[in-house]
Amino acid sequence: MKTFKMLSFDLIKEDGKLNFPLIDGIVINQENSHKSWVLELFISKEHIKTFHQLHNSGEVFDVHVVISFPDNEPAPFSVVVNEIREIRGNYSVLLKGAVKQLRKKYAEQLLKLLLEENLPKEELITRFEQGMRERPKLKEI
Repeated sequence: MKTFKMLSFDLIKEDGKLNFPLIDGIVINQENSHKSWVLELFISKEHIKTFHQLHNSGEVFDVHVVISFPDNEPAPFSVVVNEIREIRGNYSVLLKGAVKQLRKKYAEQLLKLLLEENLPKEELITRFEQGMRERPKLKEI
């Protein structure tokens, strides 16, 4: 197993991303035949309602997680809420799932769309870096 520090957590919804501020978080690659991952978020009480709803529904949902270093690209996961525990007024949310396969050639497709906008060099670089970090659906750009 390998463990990583979770720096940010975004729930992906049809209408965009919903960021959940973390008190702490960890990501564990179980390195098993199922290629499963465990994500544990430690969040404040004000953000727990969404996770209770997801837990009760058993819904599989997509998230983006920045691991280890702030400049890393968000890693996409499909997960389910496995367990929620209250700890001294805050909450531990245990998610289980798998890494989603990113579309091939995302960088090339993003760059092609941005080049079509005839942006100045500095803006092109800035928008490309932002797009690679945030990974929006390409039709949203």
